[in-house]
Amino acid sequence: MKNTLTIESPKNPRVKAAVRLRKSKNRAEARQTIVEGRREISRAFDSGWTFNELYYCPELYLAVDEDLLVQKIARSGIPAFRCSEAAFRKMSYRDTPDGLMALSPLVGKSLDELDLPENPLLLIAEDLEKPGNLGTILRTADATGVDAVIACDHKTDLSNPNVIRASIGTLFFMPVAEATTKETFEWLAKKGIQSLAAVPGAEREYTEIDMKGGTAIVVGAEDVGLTEAWKAGADWKVGIPMLGKNDSLNVSTAAAILLYEAVRQRRIAR
Repeated sequence: MKNTLTIESPKNPRVKAAVRLRKSKNRAEARQTIVEGRREISRAFDSGWTFNELYYCPELYLAVDEDLLVQKIARSGIPAFRCSEAAFRKMSYRDTPDGLMALSPLVGKSLDELDLPENPLLLIAEDLEKPGNLGTILRTADATGVDAVIACDHKTDLSNPNVIRASIGTLFFMPVAEATTKETFEWLAKKGIQSLAAVPGAEREYTEIDMKGGTAIVVGAEDVGLTEAWKAGADWKVGIPMLGKNDSLNVSTAAAILLYEAVRQRRIAR
């Protein structure tokens, strides 16, 4: 491809810089992260996201039209670098890379930057640790028409490459804000948005609550659930019936059940 630079050596400074972005501290310092994979890069770019740089390796392509995507991105003015297989594999964090990687600015808004419609549907994820769960929750939020996701006091940064991978790029077009629990409580009160906290053993089942107005569904950490702050401060504490021996669901599964109930209620209302 014309007008692109070539990287041959795995010891190239750009390769080393990309490898360093696997660590959260280095991502925060560089203010950028890794986006790897055709689906993730394509979805982000098509949604209007701008990358800092693009890296590609034709020898590793898994599809026949990868160069079309590379050309489209390069024509937008984003620097593109053709890599040798050795250099690309050094940068890649995947077992089976598909030859496409980009460097991206970090993702995340403040609460006041969120542009919400009337009676919004929100998902609040508190204290999540596993990037895969956060990414899966983002996909579910997109599927259910959630207006924004709020990450409260989270242990994994939003721009973790595994969050991006698990979300299949949803992170780049779903409005996502970062805030503390205290800030979120104050913001919800100001906006007049009710909160539903998913709590095992709660007296009310999730289907008993009217979710047609402005609603924020709150789910907690994978191991211990929500903190006492949300259990005490949420407008409603709701449970999901558990008919077997286990007393709780995976956080992403619980979020999906609650969100689809909100979707059901809202569709009936319309």
